[in-house]
Amino acid sequence: MKIKKGNQVEITAGKDSGKRGEVLYVFPRLEKIVVKGANIMKRHVRAKRDGEKGQRIEKEAPLHVSNVMLVCPHTNALTRIGYRFEGGEKVRVSKKSGKVI
Repeated sequence: MKIKKGNQVEITAGKDSGKRGEVLYVFPRLEKIVVKGANIMKRHVRAKRDGEKGQRIEKEAPLHVSNVMLVCPHTNALTRIGYRFEGGEKVRVSKKSGKVI
């Protein structure tokens, strides 16, 4: 998977299209990621004790990786990702600027 935890991404499809945020979690086998502040879902939680009330918790739900694009840290533009070998190491490269991410 080309997108890693901590990357800045923009959502390109769905209800949150156009929002930018940081990647919090990556699920490579499912090809899904969780983006901070995007795809917020409400979850209803029951009261656990007698005096306590139930509540609704808002949290980020996973998005498919095909619905986001990486934001290039150098140009602040949306870009695709490629790979290149530099000094015997495989590095990620921005397709738009050609710089190492």
